[in-house]
Amino acid sequence: MSLGQIFTAGSPAIVPALSPLTAWNLPHLVHGFMTRGGGASQGLYCSFNLAEGVGDDPNAVSSNWARWRSAYPRVHLARLQQVHGNRVHSIGVAYDGSTRIGDGMVTGERGIVLAIFTADCVPVLMIDADAGIVGALHAGWRGTLAGIAGEGVSAMVALGARSRRICAALGPSIGSCCFEVDAELADRFTSRIPPAAAYCRAGRPGKKHLDLRGIVRAQLRGAGVTAGSVVDIGPCTRCNSGRFFSRRAADGAATGLQMSFIGLEPEQ
Repeated sequence: MSLGQIFTAGSPAIVPALSPLTAWNLPHLVHGFMTRGGGASQGLYCSFNLAEGVGDDPNAVSSNWARWRSAYPRVHLARLQQVHGNRVHSIGVAYDGSTRIGDGMVTGERGIVLAIFTADCVPVLMIDADAGIVGALHAGWRGTLAGIAGEGVSAMVALGARSRRICAALGPSIGSCCFEVDAELADRFTSRIPPAAAYCRAGRPGKKHLDLRGIVRAQLRGAGVTAGSVVDIGPCTRCNSGRFFSRRAADGAATGLQMSFIGLEPEQ
């Protein structure tokens, strides 16, 4: 029986609980970095793909969504049309469910969960637990070069967070082991983001390796987040493409995307 049958036919069949990677254990916090396992999708989308518009069977995607919503029934999802930039939206109580164009969101409203989608880019989840403010960022190389990490911290501070109280988790993404780029691009990073030099090493002729998560960590520290409050969660997506979607592992072919999400449930 497929997951679609389980959720549409009202079957009592039991499926394994969702097991996203998590960073914190805090009251009312809903968050995680989904893996690609445990869903209904097939082929390059196998199996827990929640992204529409990537070529997956819509019925399989709907079944995957039904399972996710069954696991998190008390929240409403906010999503983005991601464009590899640095725009961060503040999602307030009047949010109507529309899809914003940008690569980050912050909110102080309970019951709203912020979601971003990645396959090799860095998903960033943030929280100031004292202020009840959360953020989610999609940090690909373009967004990182454009400073989305700092924009995300600034947007949280604008809602009442304090940078030194913010905790951040950088989820599964391509590691420096596999992120080899043209030397010209690497040089753009080191010229625009001085700390990036510590996260760049030589590769093949004309190439260099970048540690994208290391650069994002440095940007968060530059925005006032303390070093001890930033953690890496999960491995390199390309090296572990059986567990996580990776466009690089698929040689650029369309694949599914894993969702990363964060929010606070209503207290009642």
